Parts: sequence; C-alpha cells; structure tokens
Amino acid sequence: MAQRQSFQVGTGLFILLGFAALAYLATQTTSLANYREGPSYDIVARFTNIGQLKLRAPVKIAGVRVGSVAGIVLEPEKLDAKVTLAIDDRYSKIPDDSAAAIFTSGLLGDQYVALQPGGSPDNFKNGDEVVLTQSSMQLEELIGKYLVGGDAGKPKAGDAAADAKKQ
Repeated sequence: MAQRQSFQVGTGLFILLGFAALAYLATQTTSLANYREGPSYDIVARFTNIGQLKLRAPVKIAGVRVGSVAGIVLEPEKLDAKVTLAIDDRYSKIPDDSAAAIFTSGLLGDQYVALQPGGSPDNFKNGDEVVLTQSSMQLEELIGKYLVGGDAGKPKAGDAAADAKKQ
C-alpha cells in the first residue's frame, strides 16, 4: 500500500511540474514576456495595414525592445490604423524623423513595430507622430505576387504580337 501511495504522489508531482512548465512557456512566448509598466511617452504611427499586430506587441530599435504598442484604433476619416506606441522614458533620444515598420519575428512569429532612427537633431516628444511608415507585408500577398505576377509583362514564345515586334 505504501508503494502505491508513493507512486500516486510522484505522479501528482510530475503532472504539477508539467503544468508549471507549460505556464512558464506560455508567458515567455506571448507579449507578456518582458512587459514592464513604467514611465513612458506616446508617439503615434498610422498604417494602411497592421496585419496581426496586437496590443502590448514590442517596439524595437536594432532588435532591442524600447517600448510596446499601447493602442490600436481605426481612423474613420482616413480608414487607416492609428497605432499608439508607448516608448520607455529612458529612450528619449529617438530622432523625430525616424521611420516605423511592422515586421514578423521569424516565418510565423508574432508581429512587432521596428523603428529605424533618422538623422534629425530633434527628438520625439509625447504625442508626436511618425511620418514615415511601412505597413505589414502579408504572406498571402507575397505568394500571390510570386504566382501571378512572376512572368507578367514578358512575351511568351509563340505570341503573335511578340513575334511581330521582333520583325
């Protein structure tokens, strides 16, 4: 009987350890990882397509997290996405002519906003807007362009119009 009870306790501990590992992995692979609430300033960027960008997605410069996405709303007049970026106060020297682009981590990873610093001597202040933006590239669009537009515009062999131009 004692052997059976120790087997049950061992099985229970193994299952509990498995759930703890699963919870750890879930928090490390989502946007909750490295999320910290602290003093920050907001800047705004407008995109025509944000793809699967989510709240609390990272904002990075040179691969280093400098903030997070604080808000996403649809602008009713322009019909584009207005994304509010909360940048940590310790990164207050970002030039105001910097560009923002939406990228994907890996092939199927989460999306994030990348800031490419400009050369202006002036820096972003709370409420400023990023003028240069690049929307998210959709995998479906890229595949469609490759499949449909790969040979577009090139004459095919045996084409009467192409043969007429050659002569």
